[in-house]
Amino acid sequence: MNSPLPDILARLDADAPAAEARLIDWLRIPSISAQPAHAGDCLRAAEWVRDQLAGMGFDAGIRPTAGHPVVVAHHPGPGPDAPHLLFYGHYDVQPPDPLALWTSPPFDPVVVEGPHGRRVVARGAVDDKGQTAMWLEALRAWHEVAGGPPCRVSVLIEGEEEVGSPSLDAFLAANKAELAADVAVISDTGMWDIDTPAITTRLRGMVYAQIDLKAASRDLHSGIYGGAALNPINALSRVMGGLHDENGRVQIPGFYDGIAEITNAQRVEWDSLGFDEGAFLGDIGLATPAGERGRSGLERLWARPTADLNGIWGGYTGDGSKTVIASEAHAKLSCRLVPGQDPAKVAEGIRRFVAERLPHDAKAEVTIFTTTPGIEVPADSRWVAAARGALAEEYGRPAVLIGSGGSIPVVESMRRLLGLDSLLVGFGLNDDQVHSPNEKFELRCLHQGARSHARMLAAFAAR
Repeated sequence: MNSPLPDILARLDADAPAAEARLIDWLRIPSISAQPAHAGDCLRAAEWVRDQLAGMGFDAGIRPTAGHPVVVAHHPGPGPDAPHLLFYGHYDVQPPDPLALWTSPPFDPVVVEGPHGRRVVARGAVDDKGQTAMWLEALRAWHEVAGGPPCRVSVLIEGEEEVGSPSLDAFLAANKAELAADVAVISDTGMWDIDTPAITTRLRGMVYAQIDLKAASRDLHSGIYGGAALNPINALSRVMGGLHDENGRVQIPGFYDGIAEITNAQRVEWDSLGFDEGAFLGDIGLATPAGERGRSGLERLWARPTADLNGIWGGYTGDGSKTVIASEAHAKLSCRLVPGQDPAKVAEGIRRFVAERLPHDAKAEVTIFTTTPGIEVPADSRWVAAARGALAEEYGRPAVLIGSGGSIPVVESMRRLLGLDSLLVGFGLNDDQVHSPNEKFELRCLHQGARSHARMLAAFAAR
C-alpha cells in the first residue's frame, strides 16, 4: 500500500495561506491567563481550538478546572494496535506589557517581512499558539487526505501554562486513565537555527524562593539611629552577595549534590554546534560570560545549575529622598536545577544559607513558591529515533539533540503523574522575543513545523 504522506505534504503546501489565516484568527483572542478580566477570552480560545479538533474528526470537549478550562480530544486512528500519542499545548499567553514597545497592537496580528521571509507578529505567535497550530495543521492534513491520523491521538491543551499550571496536576491525576498514551509530544521549545531542527532532551527545573529579612519594630530615622541600628537592606545585600564564590560556584549548602557530568557523546555533539557565546551575549549588549568558570557556554546554559536574584527591595524607592532605615528588606531568588538535584534539598539549603549568615537582631523567613526537578529525556528512545529521521527528511540535515536552560513543568508532571516521557520538538528561534514586546513566529517555521509533524506521525506509525 502506498503511503499517503506525499499527498499530505502537498496538501499542507497548498493550504499554507489558509493555515496562516487560522493562526491569525486564534492570535486575535487575548487569552491572558494572568488577568481575571480575560477569563472570557481564555474560554473563547479554548472553544476555538475545540472546534478545530472537532472538525478533524476528534471527540473534543472543554473540561473545567479550578482555574481556566482544559481542552481534551481523542481520535482512535487506525485502531487499538496503533501507537498512542498525547499532544500537549497551551492556549494562554503572557500579558503584552509594556504596550508602548510594540510596533503594532499585540492582539491585532500583522505579517511583515524579515531576514527569513514573512513572519507574524503578535502575542502568542510562538508561545504557544503558533507551535500548537503546527501539529493541528498536520492532523488536519492527515484527516483531509487519509481520513484520520495514522496513530491513535489524544490532545491536551491547557490555559494556565503562563501562570505555572496551578490546576494541571490535579487534572492529570483525576484523568490518568483517559490520558494514558505511549509518549507525550510537545512543541514549546526551539530549533538550533532556522535551517537546523532540534530535539530537546534536557530541561532545567526550578526552586523559586522569597527571603524576607526583618530587624527593628518600625522604620527608623537614619540620622537618629544610623550607626546604631541594624539596617536590613544592608544586611540582606551582604547575605545575598555571598551566593557565588570568585569562580561563579553557588554557595548554597549541598547545591551540587547528585549532579552528573555530561557524557562524552553529549560534549562532542554540543561542541560540534559551533556555539558563538560572544555573538549570543552581543545580541543583548554584553561581552563577558558569567557563571561557573571552566565550563563551556552550552554546558553552563544546559547542564549546570544557577542561582539568580530576580528582585531585591526595601525602604523608600519613590521620587526624591527620604532618610529612613527600613525595618525590613526582601529578595526573590530563582535556582535553575539540572537532572540529579533534589529540589527539596536545594530549598532546605537556601534556608540554611540565609540562617547561617544572619547578623544579630535580624530575623528571616524563607518562602518557597516552586520546586520542580530538572528532567532528562532518554535520547535513545524509539520516539526520538523516529522523530530524528522525519526531521532529517524535511530539512535535509540531521536533527541535533540539545538542552534547554528553561523549564517546562508539564514534562515533569507528565512523567510523575502519567508515567510518560515527552518528545520535545520545537520550531521557535532565539530571536522570537518570547514574553517580550513584538513576539513573532517565522511563517517558514510554521509551515515546515507542520510538514515535520506530518512526517513524524508517519514515522511513529511505521514503528
